[in-house]
Amino acid sequence: MAARVMAKINNVTEFILWGLSQNREVEEVCFVVFSLFYAVILLGNLLIMLTVCVGNLYKSPMYFFLNYLSFVDICYSSVTAPKMIADLLVKTKRISYAGCIFQLFGVHFFGCTEIFILTVMAYDRYVAICKPLHYMTIMDRDRCNIMLLGAWVGGFIHSMIQVALVVQLPFCGPNEIDHYFCDVHPVLKLACTDTYVVGAVVTANSGTIALGSFVILLFSYTVILVSLRKQSAEGRRKALSTCGSHIAVVIIFFGPCTFMYMRPDTTFSEDKMVAVFYTIITPMLNPLIYTLRNAEVKNAMKKLWTRKVLWEANGK
Repeated sequence: MAARVMAKINNVTEFILWGLSQNREVEEVCFVVFSLFYAVILLGNLLIMLTVCVGNLYKSPMYFFLNYLSFVDICYSSVTAPKMIADLLVKTKRISYAGCIFQLFGVHFFGCTEIFILTVMAYDRYVAICKPLHYMTIMDRDRCNIMLLGAWVGGFIHSMIQVALVVQLPFCGPNEIDHYFCDVHPVLKLACTDTYVVGAVVTANSGTIALGSFVILLFSYTVILVSLRKQSAEGRRKALSTCGSHIAVVIIFFGPCTFMYMRPDTTFSEDKMVAVFYTIITPMLNPLIYTLRNAEVKNAMKKLWTRKVLWEANGK
Protein backbone atom coordinates (compact mmCIF):
# COMPACT_ATOMS: atom_id res chain seq x y z
CA MET A 1 0.00 0.00 0.00
CA ALA A 2 2.83 2.39 0.88
CA ALA A 3 4.52 1.61 -2.45
CA ARG A 4 1.30 2.39 -4.36
CA VAL A 5 0.95 5.74 -2.57
CA MET A 6 4.61 6.58 -3.32
CA ALA A 7 4.05 5.70 -6.97
CA LYS A 8 1.13 8.10 -7.09
CA ILE A 9 3.18 10.84 -5.51
CA ASN A 10 6.02 10.32 -8.00
CA ASN A 11 3.59 10.76 -10.91
CA VAL A 12 3.75 14.51 -10.25
CA THR A 13 7.33 15.77 -10.22
CA GLU A 14 6.44 19.41 -10.84
CA PHE A 15 3.53 21.83 -10.65
CA ILE A 16 2.45 24.55 -13.06
CA LEU A 17 1.55 27.87 -11.43
CA TRP A 18 -1.04 30.06 -13.12
CA GLY A 19 0.51 33.19 -11.69
CA LEU A 20 -1.19 36.52 -11.06
CA SER A 21 -2.51 36.90 -14.60
CA GLN A 22 -2.65 35.18 -17.99
CA ASN A 23 -2.44 38.50 -19.84
CA ARG A 24 1.07 39.34 -21.12
CA GLU A 25 0.58 43.11 -20.91
CA VAL A 26 -0.68 42.85 -17.34
CA GLU A 27 2.27 40.61 -16.47
CA GLU A 28 4.75 43.15 -17.86
CA VAL A 29 3.23 45.89 -15.71
CA CYS A 30 3.21 43.58 -12.68
CA PHE A 31 6.88 42.75 -13.28
CA VAL A 32 7.87 46.40 -12.98
CA VAL A 33 5.56 47.10 -10.02
CA PHE A 34 6.48 44.04 -7.95
CA SER A 35 10.19 44.37 -8.72
CA LEU A 36 9.97 47.87 -7.24
CA PHE A 37 7.96 46.57 -4.27
CA TYR A 38 10.50 43.84 -3.54
CA ALA A 39 13.39 46.33 -3.75
CA VAL A 40 11.55 48.55 -1.22
CA ILE A 41 11.03 45.53 1.06
CA LEU A 42 14.74 44.69 1.04
CA LEU A 43 16.03 48.24 1.38
CA GLY A 44 13.41 49.37 3.92
CA ASN A 45 13.77 46.42 6.27
CA LEU A 46 17.57 46.35 5.98
CA LEU A 47 17.57 50.05 6.87
CA ILE A 48 15.46 49.34 9.96
CA MET A 49 17.84 46.56 11.04
CA LEU A 50 20.89 48.75 10.41
CA THR A 51 19.34 51.65 12.34
CA VAL A 52 18.47 49.47 15.34
CA CYS A 53 21.96 47.94 15.48
CA VAL A 54 24.08 51.02 14.74
CA GLY A 55 21.79 53.35 16.71
CA ASN A 56 22.12 51.04 19.74
CA LEU A 57 18.32 50.75 19.96
CA TYR A 58 18.30 46.99 20.40
CA LYS A 59 18.69 47.46 24.17
CA SER A 60 15.02 48.50 24.19
CA PRO A 61 12.70 45.45 23.95
CA MET A 62 10.47 47.22 21.41
CA TYR A 63 13.33 47.76 18.96
CA PHE A 64 14.78 44.35 19.76
CA PHE A 65 11.58 42.77 18.41
CA LEU A 66 11.28 45.33 15.58
CA ASN A 67 14.73 44.27 14.37
CA TYR A 68 13.63 40.64 14.11
CA LEU A 69 10.28 41.60 12.60
CA SER A 70 12.19 43.29 9.77
CA PHE A 71 14.37 40.20 9.35
CA VAL A 72 11.30 37.95 9.19
CA ASP A 73 9.66 40.31 6.66
CA ILE A 74 12.67 39.97 4.35
CA CYS A 75 12.63 36.17 4.65
CA TYR A 76 8.84 35.96 4.32
CA SER A 77 8.64 37.99 1.12
CA SER A 78 11.73 36.29 -0.32
CA VAL A 79 9.99 32.91 -0.20
CA THR A 80 7.44 34.01 -2.83
CA ALA A 81 8.39 37.35 -4.44
CA PRO A 82 11.55 36.42 -6.45
CA LYS A 83 9.85 33.36 -7.95
CA MET A 84 6.67 35.34 -8.73
CA ILE A 85 8.65 38.17 -10.36
CA ALA A 86 10.71 35.75 -12.47
CA ASP A 87 7.55 33.87 -13.52
CA LEU A 88 6.04 37.09 -14.89
CA LEU A 89 8.61 36.91 -17.71
CA VAL A 90 7.89 33.33 -18.78
CA LYS A 91 4.85 31.72 -20.33
CA THR A 92 4.93 28.43 -18.38
CA LYS A 93 5.52 28.90 -14.66
CA ARG A 94 7.00 25.66 -13.36
CA ILE A 95 7.99 24.67 -9.84
CA SER A 96 9.29 21.26 -8.77
CA TYR A 97 7.46 19.14 -6.23
CA ALA A 98 10.28 19.66 -3.72
CA GLY A 99 10.35 23.39 -4.48
CA CYS A 100 6.61 23.61 -3.93
CA ILE A 101 6.85 21.88 -0.56
CA PHE A 102 9.77 24.12 0.44
CA GLN A 103 7.78 27.21 -0.54
CA LEU A 104 4.75 26.01 1.42
CA PHE A 105 6.98 25.43 4.45
CA GLY A 106 8.62 28.86 4.14
CA VAL A 107 5.35 30.76 3.77
CA HIS A 108 3.86 29.21 6.89
CA PHE A 109 7.09 29.23 8.91
CA PHE A 110 7.87 32.91 8.44
CA GLY A 111 4.20 33.93 8.33
CA CYS A 112 3.42 32.25 11.63
CA THR A 113 6.63 33.57 13.19
CA GLU A 114 5.60 37.09 12.17
CA ILE A 115 2.19 36.59 13.82
CA PHE A 116 3.85 35.55 17.08
CA ILE A 117 6.35 38.43 16.98
CA LEU A 118 3.52 40.93 16.43
CA THR A 119 1.72 39.37 19.40
CA VAL A 120 4.84 39.66 21.58
CA MET A 121 5.26 43.29 20.48
CA ALA A 122 1.69 43.99 21.61
CA TYR A 123 2.48 42.47 25.00
CA ASP A 124 5.61 44.61 25.18
CA ARG A 125 3.54 47.76 24.57
CA TYR A 126 1.01 46.62 27.19
CA VAL A 127 3.72 46.26 29.84
CA ALA A 128 5.41 49.55 28.85
CA ILE A 129 2.20 51.58 29.09
CA CYS A 130 0.24 49.80 31.82
CA LYS A 131 3.18 48.82 34.08
CA PRO A 132 5.89 51.38 33.31
CA LEU A 133 7.65 51.09 36.70
CA HIS A 134 8.17 47.34 36.25
CA TYR A 135 8.80 47.45 32.49
CA MET A 136 12.55 46.72 32.43
CA THR A 137 12.15 44.07 35.12
CA ILE A 138 9.40 42.22 33.27
CA MET A 139 10.86 42.68 29.78
CA ASP A 140 14.48 41.91 30.60
CA ARG A 141 16.80 40.48 27.93
CA ASP A 142 16.41 36.85 29.03
CA ARG A 143 12.61 37.05 28.81
CA CYS A 144 12.81 38.79 25.43
CA ASN A 145 15.09 36.02 24.13
CA ILE A 146 12.71 33.35 25.41
CA MET A 147 9.73 35.07 23.74
CA LEU A 148 11.64 35.38 20.48
CA LEU A 149 12.70 31.74 20.62
CA GLY A 150 9.09 30.78 21.31
CA ALA A 151 7.99 32.69 18.20
CA TRP A 152 10.50 30.84 16.01
CA VAL A 153 9.73 27.44 17.52
CA GLY A 154 5.97 28.05 17.24
CA GLY A 155 6.33 29.02 13.59
CA PHE A 156 8.43 25.91 12.90
CA ILE A 157 5.96 23.55 14.56
CA HIS A 158 3.03 25.11 12.70
CA SER A 159 4.75 24.87 9.31
CA MET A 160 5.87 21.28 9.92
CA ILE A 161 2.27 20.30 10.64
CA GLN A 162 1.16 21.90 7.37
CA VAL A 163 3.90 20.19 5.39
CA ALA A 164 3.32 16.81 7.05
CA LEU A 165 -0.36 16.95 6.10
CA VAL A 166 0.49 17.65 2.45
CA VAL A 167 3.42 15.32 1.76
CA GLN A 168 1.49 12.22 2.81
CA LEU A 169 -1.12 12.88 0.09
CA PRO A 170 -0.95 11.18 -3.33
CA PHE A 171 -0.67 13.47 -6.40
CA CYS A 172 -1.32 11.85 -9.76
CA GLY A 173 -2.49 14.83 -11.84
CA PRO A 174 -3.62 17.40 -12.80
CA ASN A 175 -0.68 19.52 -11.65
CA GLU A 176 -1.84 23.11 -12.31
CA ILE A 177 -2.12 25.44 -9.29
CA ASP A 178 -4.35 28.50 -9.63
CA HIS A 179 -2.01 30.69 -7.59
CA TYR A 180 1.37 32.44 -7.83
CA PHE A 181 2.90 30.32 -5.05
CA CYS A 182 2.31 26.98 -3.38
CA ASP A 183 -0.12 27.30 -0.49
CA VAL A 184 -1.97 24.58 1.35
CA HIS A 185 -5.52 24.99 0.02
CA PRO A 186 -4.61 25.26 -3.70
CA VAL A 187 -2.28 22.24 -3.40
CA LEU A 188 -4.89 20.16 -1.56
CA LYS A 189 -7.25 20.58 -4.54
CA LEU A 190 -4.81 18.55 -6.68
CA ALA A 191 -4.58 15.51 -4.38
CA CYS A 192 -5.94 12.24 -5.74
CA THR A 193 -7.88 11.45 -2.59
CA ASP A 194 -10.49 12.90 -0.29
CA THR A 195 -8.89 15.83 1.55
CA TYR A 196 -11.84 16.83 3.75
CA VAL A 197 -10.20 15.74 7.01
CA VAL A 198 -6.81 17.18 6.05
CA GLY A 199 -8.47 20.44 5.00
CA ALA A 200 -10.33 20.64 8.31
CA VAL A 201 -7.10 20.09 10.28
CA VAL A 202 -5.29 22.72 8.18
CA THR A 203 -8.09 25.23 8.74
CA ALA A 204 -8.21 24.48 12.47
CA ASN A 205 -4.44 24.78 12.79
CA SER A 206 -4.03 28.03 10.85
CA GLY A 207 -7.33 29.47 12.00
CA THR A 208 -6.61 28.91 15.69
CA ILE A 209 -3.26 30.69 15.40
CA ALA A 210 -4.61 33.60 13.33
CA LEU A 211 -7.80 34.10 15.34
CA GLY A 212 -6.21 33.42 18.73
CA SER A 213 -3.38 35.89 18.11
CA PHE A 214 -5.80 38.47 16.72
CA VAL A 215 -8.02 38.23 19.82
CA ILE A 216 -4.97 38.61 22.09
CA LEU A 217 -3.87 41.65 20.10
CA LEU A 218 -7.31 43.25 20.26
CA PHE A 219 -7.53 42.63 24.00
CA SER A 220 -4.03 44.06 24.59
CA TYR A 221 -4.68 47.24 22.64
CA THR A 222 -8.13 47.67 24.23
CA VAL A 223 -6.56 47.51 27.69
CA ILE A 224 -3.86 49.94 26.56
CA LEU A 225 -6.36 52.46 25.18
CA VAL A 226 -8.47 52.29 28.35
CA SER A 227 -5.40 52.81 30.55
CA LEU A 228 -4.35 55.90 28.56
CA ARG A 229 -7.18 57.88 30.13
CA LYS A 230 -5.14 58.06 33.36
CA GLN A 231 -2.01 59.42 31.67
CA SER A 232 -0.96 62.95 30.76
CA ALA A 233 -1.64 64.45 27.34
CA GLU A 234 2.01 64.03 26.34
CA GLY A 235 2.02 60.42 27.54
CA ARG A 236 -1.17 59.68 25.60
CA ARG A 237 0.24 61.26 22.44
CA LYS A 238 3.46 59.25 22.60
CA ALA A 239 1.68 55.97 23.43
CA LEU A 240 -0.91 56.45 20.68
CA SER A 241 1.82 57.19 18.16
CA THR A 242 3.65 53.96 18.99
CA CYS A 243 0.52 51.80 19.27
CA GLY A 244 -0.93 53.33 16.12
CA SER A 245 1.96 51.85 14.15
CA HIS A 246 1.34 48.40 15.63
CA ILE A 247 -2.42 48.56 15.08
CA ALA A 248 -1.95 49.58 11.43
CA VAL A 249 0.36 46.62 10.82
CA VAL A 250 -2.00 44.23 12.61
CA ILE A 251 -5.02 45.30 10.51
CA ILE A 252 -3.13 45.10 7.20
CA PHE A 253 -1.61 41.71 8.03
CA PHE A 254 -4.36 39.92 9.96
CA GLY A 255 -7.26 41.02 7.75
CA PRO A 256 -6.11 39.11 4.64
CA CYS A 257 -4.75 36.20 6.72
CA THR A 258 -8.10 35.76 8.45
CA PHE A 259 -9.89 35.80 5.09
CA MET A 260 -7.56 33.12 3.71
CA TYR A 261 -7.20 30.70 6.62
CA MET A 262 -10.34 31.07 8.73
CA ARG A 263 -12.61 29.42 6.20
CA PRO A 264 -13.19 25.80 5.02
CA ASP A 265 -10.97 24.13 2.43
CA THR A 266 -12.11 26.25 -0.52
CA THR A 267 -10.38 28.64 -2.93
CA PHE A 268 -11.64 31.78 -4.67
CA SER A 269 -10.34 33.75 -7.64
CA GLU A 270 -9.68 36.70 -5.31
CA ASP A 271 -7.26 34.65 -3.17
CA LYS A 272 -4.23 35.63 -5.24
CA MET A 273 -4.80 39.35 -4.81
CA VAL A 274 -5.59 38.93 -1.11
CA ALA A 275 -2.36 36.94 -0.65
CA VAL A 276 -0.39 39.83 -2.19
CA PHE A 277 -1.30 41.92 0.87
CA TYR A 278 0.28 39.66 3.48
CA THR A 279 3.23 38.37 1.37
CA ILE A 280 4.25 41.63 -0.36
CA ILE A 281 2.35 44.73 0.81
CA THR A 282 2.71 44.25 4.59
CA PRO A 283 6.48 43.54 4.51
CA MET A 284 6.84 46.64 2.30
CA LEU A 285 4.75 48.91 4.52
CA ASN A 286 6.18 47.81 7.88
CA PRO A 287 9.38 49.91 7.60
CA LEU A 288 7.39 52.94 6.41
CA ILE A 289 4.80 52.64 9.18
CA TYR A 290 7.32 52.15 11.98
CA THR A 291 9.64 54.86 10.65
CA LEU A 292 7.14 57.60 9.87
CA ARG A 293 5.30 57.22 13.17
CA ASN A 294 8.31 56.73 15.44
CA ALA A 295 10.41 59.75 16.43
CA GLU A 296 13.14 57.64 18.05
CA VAL A 297 13.73 55.61 14.88
CA LYS A 298 13.73 58.78 12.76
CA ASN A 299 16.29 60.40 15.07
CA ALA A 300 18.49 57.31 14.92
CA MET A 301 18.28 57.35 11.12
CA LYS A 302 19.28 61.03 11.08
CA LYS A 303 22.29 60.24 13.26
CA LEU A 304 23.16 57.32 10.98
CA TRP A 305 22.92 59.57 7.92
CA THR A 306 24.98 62.32 9.61
CA ARG A 307 27.65 59.77 10.53
CA LYS A 308 27.74 58.58 6.90
CA VAL A 309 28.10 62.13 5.56
CA LEU A 310 30.88 62.96 8.04
CA TRP A 311 32.68 59.72 7.22
CA GLU A 312 32.55 60.47 3.49
CA ALA A 313 33.71 64.06 4.11
CA ASN A 314 36.67 62.87 6.19
CA GLY A 315 37.47 60.28 3.57
CA LYS A 316 37.81 62.97 0.97
